[in-house]
Amino acid sequence: MKLIGNREAARVLRDGGVVANPAEACFGLACDPMDRDAVHHILRLKRRSPALGLILVAARITQLAPFLGPDAGPLLEAPRRSWPGAFTWLLPASARTPWWISGGRGSVAVRVTAMPALADLCRHFGGAVVSTSANPHGLPPADNIARLKFYFGNRLEYAVRGRTGGLAKPSEIREAATGAVLRAG
Repeated sequence: MKLIGNREAARVLRDGGVVANPAEACFGLACDPMDRDAVHHILRLKRRSPALGLILVAARITQLAPFLGPDAGPLLEAPRRSWPGAFTWLLPASARTPWWISGGRGSVAVRVTAMPALADLCRHFGGAVVSTSANPHGLPPADNIARLKFYFGNRLEYAVRGRTGGLAKPSEIREAATGAVLRAG
């Protein structure tokens, strides 16, 4: 596994690759959300069903706009108050949001990160990226490079240098329409 910086990681994503990157609580797996092959590579690494959907992370809300439906606007008040931060919100998805991101549902999970390294990756990439915990489904997320190597070996070529944000739990997930907590943070 080669350790790289965010500029090189953004190039890897644009070229259809997958990178592990430090996020708020653990390392995440990132790719271009519009690249079906890259997303399916992540799903194979995690042994995870596409029906579960994936989280998109951005440096700013405008990077999420292409994935949000026109009816998301009135629901953005609470998300805007929580961002940037470790809060993921389910919002109505745009028609442009691929099924492999939404899990085939009419909503999409999105977050504007407060993690400087992850926000920097999104800025260099030029948009939102997939961000899902770096672990095979059912195992604890990788919180360091050694665990990344243990989980994925040579099936994951790149990891961004750095440390996680130190949070004890992954981001809280809430339904924007109801405020219901789907995963406590």
